[in-house]
Formats: sequence, structure tokens, C-alpha cells
Amino acid sequence: MFEQLIPGLGDAFWVIAPDHLGFGHSDAPPAYRFAYTFDRLAAIAEHWTQAVGLRRYTLFVQDYGGPIGMRLAVAHPDRLQALIVQNAVSHEAGLGPLWDQRRAFWRDRAANEAALRENLLSLAATKQRHIGSTPHPERYSPDLWVDEYRFLTQPGMIDIQSDLFYDYRTNVASYPAWQEFLRATQPPLLVVWGRYDPSFQTAGALAYRDDVPGAQVHLLDAGHFALDEAADEITALTRTFLAQVNAAR
Repeated sequence: MFEQLIPGLGDAFWVIAPDHLGFGHSDAPPAYRFAYTFDRLAAIAEHWTQAVGLRRYTLFVQDYGGPIGMRLAVAHPDRLQALIVQNAVSHEAGLGPLWDQRRAFWRDRAANEAALRENLLSLAATKQRHIGSTPHPERYSPDLWVDEYRFLTQPGMIDIQSDLFYDYRTNVASYPAWQEFLRATQPPLLVVWGRYDPSFQTAGALAYRDDVPGAQVHLLDAGHFALDEAADEITALTRTFLAQVNAAR
């Protein structure tokens, strides 16, 4: 996800991007052996920050990284130097029409799991997550969604992802607490948001200003994985923002 961002920051910052348990090249114990919840992924991420010696950090969060990162921030506000949000929702306003099927899944898992798996985990849905409604789909390599789909179709992965997405309802329930945290702490906040995201609406980006009036919010011509299409722009915005944060310190 961040392979285009890291080289653009690595000359000036220590940049670390872990694969969470059940994702990428990290271990993926089967769902019948490990309960996949955002609380547990956040706890593992916290232990990991301690293991690599991160006493203070800026969080760059996107999608599932948002609820993991917000849990870390709320638990240890003294460790948070700044927050960068890229298409990660903390407000109901950011959840678009695609979430109707997903909310039905949360209300009645047994009756809606098959539809949810198609809505979330099919090849067509995986491709749509990347290109969204972009007017320039030719800018995207098919490897992006084909590689993601390959991970999603590994043995046992559909059960892992279904369990984790069922737990996503706990994130929505936590939105008021996260908003209160942002209002109370006023962290330096940069929001970079791909406007062609089919899942997370731009209202979700603008809503951060309700909590942190000084937040820098940029709506970009990109999709859900905005770094796929706007890596140079996001890198420049991130470098400028972090220079401002360091100067303020």
C-alpha cells in the first residue's frame, strides 16, 4: 500500500509499515484459532510499537488502519505526535450507500453473509475498491487488485475477513468517542482523501474539521487507495505537514 510513499519520506523520516495479522505477509492463523477483532489487532500493533522502540510517532492511517490507529491514539495520546488520515472514516457522514448491505450483515450475519462476501471480497469488488469512480482507470495497473484478490483467496482468508468485517460495527460505535478524543486533544491533523472512493464519501474527510478546526483537508483526484493515483501529491503534502509539525515542536 505504501511502497510509493516510503521512498519519498525515507530520506528525512523513519517510516515503518507493518502488515497486520491476517494481512499481507504477516501470519494468518485460521479464524477458528484466533478471534479477529480490531481491539486485538490494535493490541498487537501496540506491542509491536514497543518492540521496535517507538515512544513517539506520527500515525498515517488508511481504511482499516484508521480504527487501529484511533485505538492506539486514544489509549496513548502522549505518544501521538501527529495524525495523517487517508480515506479512513471516524464519522457516520463518511459511509456511503455501499454500507447499506454491510449494515444489514451486522444486524443479521447469517442471513446476509453470502451477500456481504460478494459485496466485499469478490474480484469485481476488489477491483472497484481501487478504481472507484475515477475518470482515469487507465492509470491503474491490474496487478493492484489481482494481487489483493490473491491474498483474499488464500485458504481460510474469507473467514478471517468476514469475521473482521463483522467486528467493524464496533468501529462505527466508537466514532463518538474518537470524535471526542480529537476535540479534546486537537492533534496536528492532515487529511488527504481520494474523492473517487466508492465506500468512503468526501463528507467523511470534511467532518474532521468539525472536531479539529485547524486540520488541513485535501480532496484529491484519486480513489480509495489514493496513493495508487496521487502518490507524488500525497508525498509532498505529507512532507510539508511533517515539517510544520517539527517546526512547531
